[in-house]
Amino acid sequence: MAKRNGTNGLKGTKRPMGNQRRAKMSFVEALSTMNRRAHDQANRANRKAGNRELKSVRAAIAASSMDEEETQVEWMRRVVRWGLAAILLPLCWVTMWTLLSRFSHATLEKNFWQSAEFWYFATGALLMIGWFWSGLLQSFFLYLYVLGHELTHAIFVLIFRGKVTDFHVSTEGGYITTNKTNLVIALSPYFVPFWSVVFAVIYGALRYFADLKPGWDLAFYAVMGLTWTFHMMWTLWMIPRDQPDLKENGTLLSLVIIYLANLLVLVGLLCVAEDAPLKNSREFAMEWVRHAATWSDMIWRWSVTMISELKAAGRFQ
Repeated sequence: MAKRNGTNGLKGTKRPMGNQRRAKMSFVEALSTMNRRAHDQANRANRKAGNRELKSVRAAIAASSMDEEETQVEWMRRVVRWGLAAILLPLCWVTMWTLLSRFSHATLEKNFWQSAEFWYFATGALLMIGWFWSGLLQSFFLYLYVLGHELTHAIFVLIFRGKVTDFHVSTEGGYITTNKTNLVIALSPYFVPFWSVVFAVIYGALRYFADLKPGWDLAFYAVMGLTWTFHMMWTLWMIPRDQPDLKENGTLLSLVIIYLANLLVLVGLLCVAEDAPLKNSREFAMEWVRHAATWSDMIWRWSVTMISELKAAGRFQ
């Protein structure tokens, strides 16, 4: 810390003696001196004002330039996000079409809807839907959802080699503080059924360490139906409520990714529920490719026909 001495910087200066007399100045000289001082003061004031105005103009120009650059960058980001969403939308359609086709095939030809696994899963799902609309223990289950939501964020941060420095959960909302974020980290709670994964891991560990009876498998399907529906109901309830996770990467792109990812989760559940999960996964993939080729050919033919009709009408040369 800088120190100051007791003389306040006045040491070595000389003061005029009290009896020292000054030479008397004439009126003309006094007037000239006053004019010169006034002129100097006006020049200094003008220079300061000019500098301030120049600095203000420069600052305004710089701020305007930064605003234009930020606006251009933001529009470029939006265009890229809209483009990605447009690319993913056909994938969503083909995946949904294939899922419905496979489910109807398993239901009608393999009598999947008559199986005990299907009915236990459906019972768990119906119980959760009924509870959700009744509002029973809403605060408790809301807390469970927020807890699973933030834990999913935290787990994916750790997967991507990030750090979580703060963690908060309540019925009013939650958050984590981290040094890393990306598209997967931001959207993971909307397509990962956290509590379904937790119970699946617990059930897998029980089956590995103990010889469980077949009834446990049916209970597992009921729990999966309960927890997956819990995830879907609360996710659909949360999305319209101004979620910052969706705005971080663009709302449209985020919604498309969430929809596609949840479709893939359903595909996985359907494949696992049948007798041969790996075989069913390969069959689903082959059928997806077949449907993608069919829809692509249909859209191509429709586009060619439309262009031909427009040319015939004279719209295009």
